[in-house]
Amino acid sequence: MPNHRRGVSVSVLFEALWPLFALIVGGYLLRRRGFPGEAFWPAAERLNYFILFPALLFASLAKAPLRDPGLGRLALAVALGLGGAWLALLASRRLRAWSAARFGALAQGVLRFNTYLGLAAVGSLYGKQGLTLAALMLALMVPTVNLMSVWALTAERGISARALLLPILKNPLILACAAGALVNLAGFELGGGSARLFDLLAVASLPLGLLCV
Repeated sequence: MPNHRRGVSVSVLFEALWPLFALIVGGYLLRRRGFPGEAFWPAAERLNYFILFPALLFASLAKAPLRDPGLGRLALAVALGLGGAWLALLASRRLRAWSAARFGALAQGVLRFNTYLGLAAVGSLYGKQGLTLAALMLALMVPTVNLMSVWALTAERGISARALLLPILKNPLILACAAGALVNLAGFELGGGSARLFDLLAVASLPLGLLCV
C-alpha cells in the first residue's frame, strides 16, 4: 500500500478544499435561482446515484491493489472505527432508554457520511492513489453502515433477515463495489475502450455530486 505524506500544510489544505466548497455553494445558489429548472436537480441526483458514482467506485476497485497486505490494516481500522461508534450508540440507547425511532434517527446521523465530499476531498489532496484507497474504505463502510442503519430503524419490529438485507443488496453503490472487486480478483482487464468509458463517467460524478449537495 502506498505511503502518503503524514502531514498537510494549511495552505495546501486550503488550496485543495476551497474548490470543493465553491461547487457546493455554487450549486446552492443555482438551485435557489431556479437554474436550470426545478426538475434538473432531482434528476441529476438520481443520475449520479445510479450511474455516475457507481461507475467511479467500479473503476476504482477494478484497478485497486486488492492483494496488498496493507489492506488488512485498512479493514481493521474501518472495523474498529465503525464498531466503536456502534457500541457507543448501543450503550447510549441502553442508558437513556431511547425509542427505536429516536435511536434510528441518531444512528443515521452518527454513522452516515457525505460520500461525495469525502471522496472529493481525498482525491483533491492525495490524487488517484488516495481516491482508490478511499473507494476501498467505502466498499467496506457502505454495506456495514447500511446494515447498521436499517437494523437501528427496524429492530423493534422484528424484521426478517431477508427484509434487512434486501435494501443493502439492491444498493447501486454496494453492487458497483462488489462488481469492481470481482473483476479485479478474477484478473479481468477492461479492454476495448470500456476502461475509458468508466473513467469518463467517473470524472463527472464528484463535481455533480458536490453541486447537488
